[in-house]
Amino acid sequence: MSTPTEKPTVIIVGAGLGGLMLGALLEKSGVPYTIFERATTVKPLGSAMSIGPTLLPIFQQIGVYDDILSIGKYLTHTETFKENLEPYKPQDYRAIEEYTGYGHYIVARPKYYDVILKQVPAHKIHFGKRVIDITEKDNKVTVHLSSNETFEGDIVVGADGAYSFVRQNIYEKLLAKGNLPKSDQEDLPFNCICLVGQTKPLDDKEFPCIKNPVSQFRIVLADDKPYSWVTLTTNQNTLCFMVMNHLPRTSTKAEIDKNQDTENSGWGPEAAQAMIDETRNFQIELSDGKKHTLGELYDLTPKELISKVSIEEKVFTTWHSGRVVLMGDGAVTAMHDAIALANLIYAMPTKTQEDITTIFEEYHKERLPAVMESFENSQIMSKLTDRGIAGTLYRLLITRMPLWLWRLALTKTVHFRPQVGFLKAIPLQGNVVPFVSPSEQKARAAYERQQEAAAANAASI
Repeated sequence: MSTPTEKPTVIIVGAGLGGLMLGALLEKSGVPYTIFERATTVKPLGSAMSIGPTLLPIFQQIGVYDDILSIGKYLTHTETFKENLEPYKPQDYRAIEEYTGYGHYIVARPKYYDVILKQVPAHKIHFGKRVIDITEKDNKVTVHLSSNETFEGDIVVGADGAYSFVRQNIYEKLLAKGNLPKSDQEDLPFNCICLVGQTKPLDDKEFPCIKNPVSQFRIVLADDKPYSWVTLTTNQNTLCFMVMNHLPRTSTKAEIDKNQDTENSGWGPEAAQAMIDETRNFQIELSDGKKHTLGELYDLTPKELISKVSIEEKVFTTWHSGRVVLMGDGAVTAMHDAIALANLIYAMPTKTQEDITTIFEEYHKERLPAVMESFENSQIMSKLTDRGIAGTLYRLLITRMPLWLWRLALTKTVHFRPQVGFLKAIPLQGNVVPFVSPSEQKARAAYERQQEAAAANAASI
């Protein structure tokens, strides 16, 4: 493992969930790092996310487990409805706790972001810093900012989302050399536009569902229009919503937003208003015997906190080049990428190009199966909204699945449960053993060698 003077300096581009998680882990490992984020402030955008066994042990390791549970609302079921609010059979997730020792919690995304942001010292994250170029020379990598500043390090991590500048930068250079696979030259595809937001704290007399200690997670599938929508209750007495517009064909961001700036085309109140107007009369089920619509939630949400974004789905072939490596987009995927990278960076014997290439290849090999599984699961779930016979059959399968098959399907969702190898291990719980994480094993071995060396030095004094 690297000595303190040999630890690589890491530059993280992007302060989303993945970039912050990597920063928080590097902070624990003693690896020097800096985060650059092009946005000038943290925007409290987004809806809610489910956090469960694939992440909760990590939060125990870094000391924020209680913070996460305090902002989360326990989840046991999801309920699916037809457009007329006739229910399908609920899906029961309680077996997850039997398999892993952990349940699922619905956490408002802005609240979660705040918890992780606090794990990164303020002086190590720089907002309003846009990277415009990345160059490599003399065994160093340099990021060039629009402010004419430059920063030098040993590794650059692109954690800047689906439309990553870091990815674009390395792909352009590989393309110029004829080394970029054809699949990576194609535009990023998507077939869904999503409207997300969260109401202000609500009066529990007017909305009794928010008093339930278990999150009310409800999905409505439209009958004859390309929409589905989700509502969730949070621990902050709010209702989160996600409204999906399923496009008739796969498109690209350039086609949808060709006349708008890339940074703003997917997000913001202006982009969201047309979708708000189109969907405000869609019915929702709040289990109080009253008729409710999405429009009620929109009217109870500050307009600047309602966002529209395209949901991209693609697994890129090229994950790294030279001293630059990419992280995935999406909450759990990006955070698991961060865990693997942090483990491997910690365990690096030196910061030579050879060792950097080795850990990047190990990172790709470890993470690719999980990323592919996540992608395939997403593709399968999209069939729920298919308007044809395939969608009808799939909805019947999901809602009438025998218990034994449902339990088997749930076990597949908890196989990837990595931990941080250089922090105290959390004992495994439950009866489903997680897949082996080579990066965790490598970091654990390096950590134990370091502890043994420290003990030997102390004994010799």
